[in-house]
Amino acid sequence: MTTQPQRWPALPVADWEPTYDTLHMYTQIIGKVALALRPMTNHWWQVALELSAKGLRTAAIPYGDRTFEMHLDLVDHELRIDTDRGERRTVALGGPVRDFYAGTMAALDDLGLHVPIWTRPVEVTDPIPFDEDTVHATYDPAQAERYWHVLCQVEGVLDQFRARFTGKASPVQFYWGSFDLATTRYSGRPTDPPPGADIITRLSYTAEQSSLGFWPGGTWLNGERVEQPVFYSYTYPEPPGMREQRVGPAPAHFDAGLGEFVLSYDEVRRADDPHRAILDFAQSTYEAGARLQHWPRDVLEWAPPMPPSRRRALSET
Repeated sequence: MTTQPQRWPALPVADWEPTYDTLHMYTQIIGKVALALRPMTNHWWQVALELSAKGLRTAAIPYGDRTFEMHLDLVDHELRIDTDRGERRTVALGGPVRDFYAGTMAALDDLGLHVPIWTRPVEVTDPIPFDEDTVHATYDPAQAERYWHVLCQVEGVLDQFRARFTGKASPVQFYWGSFDLATTRYSGRPTDPPPGADIITRLSYTAEQSSLGFWPGGTWLNGERVEQPVFYSYTYPEPPGMREQRVGPAPAHFDAGLGEFVLSYDEVRRADDPHRAILDFAQSTYEAGARLQHWPRDVLEWAPPMPPSRRRALSET
């Protein structure tokens, strides 16, 4: 375990891409177990992973009259499967995806949890079935943990931004298909998904929405290559004039290839106040879309009360 990680460490894709790709497949395996058993929720919220104090985990997963959860620990570098009966099985992180998949299925079977999943990864180029994948076999614990510490910092800011909204909004969630951490706000009005959308998109884009997230970079499905992590924001459906809107902070811009506003993680980590830079990006891009789509903002937004501990601290200064 590390003792004092840098709060905003550098995270260029080239430095850790083999580990990134392997970890991506690990998350897809446990995510697909949740997908197989948890009831469908709007916009696929039921399959997203949650952040914990040490990694990424599923929510509680029902299995008949039993419940279990899966926790991908990125500090001790193991998968833990815990049941409501106090049982636990662990699988070490590292090695080919094929071996991690086999170990995970064997651990579930040993607990009497028989969960067949579709072994083909989603939302990646050139997918290899988990049970055949010996290509993705690199796992550097230090690189995985560095990424985890970045997620911890980002999650806190996204959670603060989400708290400013009283309308329908997703939790801050980790989506294992696209490998991003995101939260989405909704206007309350329905809309249609784009023509020809696949099942994932068709069930996601059923309502007007403003999404904010953090993606570590890499190659996107449209072939766009991004070498550094980015914060992103988009409004769906994209209103006319959205791409010409001015947003903050100054380095933020609309990326035509990705089809959304982006702010480089490197710009954030170099900022005098990274926390404020992310919130500025989040608020300005949300306001641009909400204004153009005529959202009823007076009934959707609020200023949450300050936590009692912080009120006390301020009163003592």
